[in-house]
Amino acid sequence: MKILYEDNHLLVLEKPVNIPVQADSSNDPDLLTMAKAYIKDRYSKPGNVYLGLVHRLDRPVGGVMVFARTSKAAARLSDTIRNRKMKKTYLAVLDGIPAEKNAVLEDWLQKDQKTNTTRTTDREHGKYARLSYRILAVADRRALAEITLDTGRSHQIRVQFASRGWPLAYDQRYNPHPGKGQIALWASRLEFPHPVTGEMLTFEDLPQGRPWTDFEVME
Repeated sequence: MKILYEDNHLLVLEKPVNIPVQADSSNDPDLLTMAKAYIKDRYSKPGNVYLGLVHRLDRPVGGVMVFARTSKAAARLSDTIRNRKMKKTYLAVLDGIPAEKNAVLEDWLQKDQKTNTTRTTDREHGKYARLSYRILAVADRRALAEITLDTGRSHQIRVQFASRGWPLAYDQRYNPHPGKGQIALWASRLEFPHPVTGEMLTFEDLPQGRPWTDFEVME
């Protein structure tokens, strides 16, 4: 694991792509278990290790995640997220180029639990979803977008862009012509107040390789 920061209250790390955040029916190695094993080994902790899961990333998505090392930190981080004081920024490669270089996308999203998919709907049946984006670069009919989430709905980024005709590159679920590759979505930056000191913390982690390096700003 790539550790970005740790203290007595927090563990910030890079989630690898295609690793589930916590154990699921696949029985594949999961990040929470791996992180607990790291803490146990590094600090010679006896017995079970506490590590609070306060937010998630979809399995195919990589990038910055924070875990809480104490229940107090977990509760305060959860409050931070609930009060929208944690800023989450993502990078995505879009198949298609939006006409507006900076915009806000607003939708009502509904999740189908049976198929684990999300779709746009109306106010009566969905939950409000909002994000803002800016286009950083364009190359070969694709756009590199920086995205800030204002809400945290399931598959929100993927659905909001796909519904407008700019699906994420290599998104096997919402892109009608995904091709072969790893979904081009990455949690690039996380900003939040420290749960104990209140100090504002910022962590940034950038993706490597293609299709990211197809854009000059990412080389």
